[in-house]
Amino acid sequence: MYEKRKDYLSWDEYFMGVAMLSGMRSKDPNTQVGCCIVSQDNKILSMGYNGFPTGCSDDEFPWAREGEDPLETKYVYSTHSELNAILNYSGGSLAGARLYVSLFPCNECAKAIIQCGIREVIYAEDKYSDTTSVIASKRMMEAAGVKYHQYQKTDREVTIRL
Repeated sequence: MYEKRKDYLSWDEYFMGVAMLSGMRSKDPNTQVGCCIVSQDNKILSMGYNGFPTGCSDDEFPWAREGEDPLETKYVYSTHSELNAILNYSGGSLAGARLYVSLFPCNECAKAIIQCGIREVIYAEDKYSDTTSVIASKRMMEAAGVKYHQYQKTDREVTIRL
């Protein structure tokens, strides 16, 4: 008699892995963030990564982090992975969904997360936890009843040959 494998990925490993893999599509030279939105019954609904809006060439718009002119930096043009994943979804409501993301959402993404009805955020890193943007994000999510917690790393290594 055969038994099922015991070394398969957990749901959290799988969805965070999908989010991180999605982030590898980002062309941002400094920060690659990926996101995966999942239904209550563990179906992937949408994915996204940080980058410029459709039609805005990543060869023509700036990738700089700093500059005298804000119009010559990436911040006024780029769309975060969470917002991209929300906007990429075309199946109806995201109410009750979970969102896996490699970096804790900013305040603007938190607004979109709350407004579309996502109920839980699982994040890998929170390296900007002391910024106004993330503090505001956490404050809004707590007020709106959106749960959030850090992904518990398993240190499992996954190799994919493409």
